Amino acid sequence: MAISVSNPMLKRCARVSPSSATRPDFIEAGVGGHLAQLKQRGIRVVSNAGGINPQACAARLRELAAKQGVELKIAVVSGDDLSKRDLSGLTEMFTGQPLPQRLNSVHAYLGAGAIRAALDAGAELVVTGRCADSALALGPLAHAFDWRWDDWDRLAAGSLAGHLLECGAQSTGGISTDWRRVPDWHRIGFPIADCGADGDLVLTKPPGTGGLVSVGTVAEQLVYEIGDPRRYLLPDVACDFSQVRLAVAADGVAVSGARGRPPTDSYKVCGTHLDGYSATAVCPVIGPAAAEKAHRTAEAILARCRDIFAELKLADFSRTHVQVLGAEETYPDGPAPPRREAVLWLAVSHADKRALQVFGREVAPAGTGMAPGLTGLVGGRPKPTPVLRLVSFLVPKRDVDVSVDVDGADVPFTVAETAADASTPTDGPAEAPPAGAEPPGAFTYRLERVALTRSGDKGDSCNIGVVARSPALYPHLCRELTAERVAAYFARLLPAGVDPTSLVDRYELPGVHALNFVLRQSLGGGGIASLRP
Repeated sequence: MAISVSNPMLKRCARVSPSSATRPDFIEAGVGGHLAQLKQRGIRVVSNAGGINPQACAARLRELAAKQGVELKIAVVSGDDLSKRDLSGLTEMFTGQPLPQRLNSVHAYLGAGAIRAALDAGAELVVTGRCADSALALGPLAHAFDWRWDDWDRLAAGSLAGHLLECGAQSTGGISTDWRRVPDWHRIGFPIADCGADGDLVLTKPPGTGGLVSVGTVAEQLVYEIGDPRRYLLPDVACDFSQVRLAVAADGVAVSGARGRPPTDSYKVCGTHLDGYSATAVCPVIGPAAAEKAHRTAEAILARCRDIFAELKLADFSRTHVQVLGAEETYPDGPAPPRREAVLWLAVSHADKRALQVFGREVAPAGTGMAPGLTGLVGGRPKPTPVLRLVSFLVPKRDVDVSVDVDGADVPFTVAETAADASTPTDGPAEAPPAGAEPPGAFTYRLERVALTRSGDKGDSCNIGVVARSPALYPHLCRELTAERVAAYFARLLPAGVDPTSLVDRYELPGVHALNFVLRQSLGGGGIASLRP
């Protein structure tokens, strides 16, 4: 038996019509055309491609199976949609603020138990709505090896397998620090986790495909989108990845050392709410002093719009963001020397759609009424688009009705409740990094020469994992790369008027000689709420 895990990267929720609430790429361009081959080869598929309507996804797959003359047992996992639940009294888990009165979507991150129940019942294709990405791997592993739901170390190992598999080809060289070493991007192979009953695994990829599997590429993915590696909280287990070890194996990279503790008694829930509208103008600017021209052009466009707003009795923009790409304004050492080409990024938001329609009309006249060298509008005049802002909160598991059905028949399933304090790491405080031999004199290197890095985002926060290229370099990274220095470096991206050091945390992963930094409130609102490029 082989089980294929599919994660179409359902990062956002939105209120859409039932017919378009699933992932058409998964159905039409993915497994939908290969159902006969899957059946013939005994490959069972688990996917979260159900979007906000997993039943519709399953129904379409049944239609395609019938056309291909294939009988498949298709299961649906439901219960993540909490839009009809009373949410009064709940607060946002990071800010403590009350939830908005109206939410466009409300979905809980479900765990692996329902997926396992579906597979135990003989399902050959399992479709879920929102669930933890790692659950797509943990469910099949718990089914295949009959893991108990209190075997915390194995559950953590299975979750680590899912974490390394998620987001396409990242474990096989995608967006690698050493991108020059990664061959054949046009046919890059997706990662495969060859797992044992003890939870240890070898990370590999299909033979003959492009990409690269190395200790470095796997370590980069290990630190992707995590916070405290000693308490990576998931619906089924609280994971400790701080002592994970990576080693070269015959067919890839051997991964071991994940440990676990009981999970909390709550699901994390993501909700979205409408927060006005935004519009973005992107304009190439060429010629001498291109960046200076771009800034003055942006100031003039905003001033003209504000004059018109005053006449129309419209409020000012709620937010604006002006950035000149090519001028290196994101970096702490300030703008680069004058250049002859740049790109103006001018983004605005407003509660009233009419104000952004005004903005869209007033950008084009800059081509003939302002600085020379404005060469066009990328994508045409900017149009207002709704801003969906994310809120995250916790809901007790006992209040979420998770259900499983296989071809319409209910499968008995109960979520195991625990009330453990998952805040306590398995091994107490992180151990201090070993002292290293101090080299004579002072040396300065670009970070990429001594470390690999990988960044990820969750809401309005990002993490940056830094993996030493050699164990001997780890003590130097620990000494030099402090939370304070990272906060100072990224201060331009953090909210003004707030001590940057209060928004940056550092965590250690001595198992892979890595540091992980979490930068809160660093993404301008996060997702489509951000005005940044």
